[in-house]
Amino acid sequence: MRLLILTISSLLCLATCPALAAPVGKAAASDRSSLPTTIKSNQMVADNKGKMAIFSGNVVAKQGDITIYSDKMTINYGDKGDVEKIEADGNVRIVQENRIAKSSHAVYDSRQGYISLTGNPRVMQGSDSISGKTILYYVDEDKSVVSGDGDYRVNAVIHPPAKKGDAGPR
Repeated sequence: MRLLILTISSLLCLATCPALAAPVGKAAASDRSSLPTTIKSNQMVADNKGKMAIFSGNVVAKQGDITIYSDKMTINYGDKGDVEKIEADGNVRIVQENRIAKSSHAVYDSRQGYISLTGNPRVMQGSDSISGKTILYYVDEDKSVVSGDGDYRVNAVIHPPAKKGDAGPR
């Protein structure tokens, strides 16, 4: 199946969402794209005519130092096997080193060049965190936008870096 050759490095850049900290550089992202991708799930349905594959049940996608967990992952690909859009649904968790993103829904649209986290999205790095109604990460621009509305306000908790020799509060 052509799908099994498909690399999902585009999806895995979700975890590089630098809403809080220094982003992973473009060199790191291109290095990652040459690494193998492993996707494990309870079931996979591939529709080559429809140019899509659906992984469901305890989905774990791993490439390099990035791991994405979800209940369901839908990958839409083009004629050349290139990833056009990836949707992760249900208990989405993206882990890279000490950076974790959580939401109930994530979409990577390669044509538009953005990643969208919705459904109580939150990104944490160490003790810092940011949340809102929607977290958008524009991949090519290395830019994040966190938005809220009347019910969801943007909430950022950013701790100052620890000073060397600081024993903490007394």
